[in-house]
Amino acid sequence: MDQVYQWVDVVIRVTKRNEAYLKIDTDPGTGQEICDFFTFDVPGAKFMPSYRSRMWDGKARLYNMYRQELYVGLLPYLKDFADTLEYKLEVDIKDIGDPVSTQYVENFAKKLKLQSGGKDIEIRDYQIEAVRHTINEGRSLLLSPTASGKSLIIYSLMRYHQHLGRKQLIIVPTTSLVEQMYGDFQDYATADAWKVSENCHRIYGGKEKSNEYPITISTWQSIYKFPKSWFEQFDVVYGDEAHNFKAKSLTTILDKCVNSPYRIGTTGTLDGTKTHKLVLEGIFGTVKKVITTKKLMEDKSVASLAITCLLLGYSDEEKKLVKKMTYQEEMDWIVTHPKRNNFIRNLCVSQKGNTLVLFQFVEKHGKVLYDLISQKVEGDRKVFFVHGGTDTEQREKIRALTETVDDAIIIASYGTFSTGINIRNLHNIVFASPSKSRIRNLQSIGRGLRKGDNKTSCELFDIGDDLSWKSKKNYTLGHMVERVKIYNEEGFEYKMVKVPISGN
Repeated sequence: MDQVYQWVDVVIRVTKRNEAYLKIDTDPGTGQEICDFFTFDVPGAKFMPSYRSRMWDGKARLYNMYRQELYVGLLPYLKDFADTLEYKLEVDIKDIGDPVSTQYVENFAKKLKLQSGGKDIEIRDYQIEAVRHTINEGRSLLLSPTASGKSLIIYSLMRYHQHLGRKQLIIVPTTSLVEQMYGDFQDYATADAWKVSENCHRIYGGKEKSNEYPITISTWQSIYKFPKSWFEQFDVVYGDEAHNFKAKSLTTILDKCVNSPYRIGTTGTLDGTKTHKLVLEGIFGTVKKVITTKKLMEDKSVASLAITCLLLGYSDEEKKLVKKMTYQEEMDWIVTHPKRNNFIRNLCVSQKGNTLVLFQFVEKHGKVLYDLISQKVEGDRKVFFVHGGTDTEQREKIRALTETVDDAIIIASYGTFSTGINIRNLHNIVFASPSKSRIRNLQSIGRGLRKGDNKTSCELFDIGDDLSWKSKKNYTLGHMVERVKIYNEEGFEYKMVKVPISGN
């Protein structure tokens, strides 16, 4: 007797476990398919201790098969998965967005009486669209470059949600940015009856862990160990400099915000990997490209940028020496090279306008450059040294001083001044240490793009090192190649200049 087979539809049922995670109900085989679909190789995993010790296979799994959990923000990708395989997807989730028009956002912004520096300002078209989109979607990852006015977008969204009685948490990476965000809100509200001191509470080292205010601004370091119950009070959560939220300690914070349907991430750039993008979209929502740096330059909304790649040349003896070195040995050799550091000193001292010099290693490079430059400058020209050990108050004093002087030199570690710090009166940037990080490089460039009263352009000096011997390319030359790729991708204009450093 012939056997009759009956086709059974695959059904995936989706509900919300909470505002952080979806609950996926399906058969085990389909669950494994979903797991495979949301499994990715982690870039650079082979260099990580856990991989080398065979404690981890180097993969990121965004779907938890055991708990049948998937980040809420990954629902669009789950729909694509189901559509491709013609599986039936049953979604029992209510929309959280508020359907507002562009005109509504424009009118709302006018009611805020926005100011900056005591002068009336108008919210730009792309900022209006970012606000409208985010309100409509409820969750969004806003990709908007430095100097595009992310703080004004956040302020507008914050005022909208407060208008509806929603309690809000704004998370930033540093204490400096807590104060900067608080100060920006105060600045925008100068002509308005709304008072930042009556509505916003700041949390960082030494500050009271109060939750009585409608808006809380905090560093993630100050709150990530707080109990889940503390986070349950918030309806809306923001992650400023959202690219940092790939770290476990930061994703844990968002996991605890189980009652926060409204989630907004803001960042200037992503690292270019699919895993990074999906993790951030999972916890915040789908990426919305607000505007590009190139478009801001074309509109003259930011300073123009000139990039000079200075490729330093070395002797054959030095090239032969370096070719045998490991990556770290080469890095150490380069940043401690006397002639290279003298070249950087002379370059910085010869520039007109405020100059930011970015380094990676404090003692063996940053301190050396500070001493060399301090000894070379003439008159009362200011030279500052900023690193992780410099307290927030001192950093802010230095940043504020650059607004009033035109010839200062700031020697700063990438971690302290590459991200988030607003410096309007910055004319030159020097990449003193090799780096290939897309996020670090673009964030660093962003420091120089803000316009000032007497500043419309910025020059970047990108220092590279050609220590290649015959067919063997040195590690840090590869770093410069990666940086040049970024410049091409972003549409930045640049020139390459070869410079022998003997005799400096």
